[in-house]
Amino acid sequence: METPNIFLHVSIPDQRLKVIKSGVAIKYYPVSTAKNGPGELKNSGCTPRGWHTIRAKIGRGEPCDTVFVGRRPTGEIYDTHLAAKNPERDWILTRILWLSGMEPGFNRYREVDTGSRYIYIHGSPDHGVSGLPQSHGCIRMKSLDILDLFDSVTTGTRVFIEA
Repeated sequence: METPNIFLHVSIPDQRLKVIKSGVAIKYYPVSTAKNGPGELKNSGCTPRGWHTIRAKIGRGEPCDTVFVGRRPTGEIYDTHLAAKNPERDWILTRILWLSGMEPGFNRYREVDTGSRYIYIHGSPDHGVSGLPQSHGCIRMKSLDILDLFDSVTTGTRVFIEA
């Protein structure tokens, strides 16, 4: 079900996500997109461009900073001690908005399929959202920001990612 009159706009150059309602930006969030830049190919480590939809919302009811692996909570809560024990881990925290491409041949199907690339908008430790591209393809948000966003969208909400 699509959220009426709402869509999300992610600007890769600005490292910012806007919530657009009835044509007006009503909220802004800092994000971090891929350190490899924009791109749609599988295994590229790039953030896909174009129109997407939220195909699944994952994590409702879990505590802030819940750690996810394979879209499932691990039972861990992110903190500095856990981070120190796992310095190379790519943290997926708090909530996940799993994206699906809407443009066949560009970001949907075969080697460019956003959904099968497991591209998400997800929570991250705050230092993972520094205004610089540094993700592995996903769109990272601060945990408190993804909590706020998660409750304002539904599956089917459209997302435009601009390079």
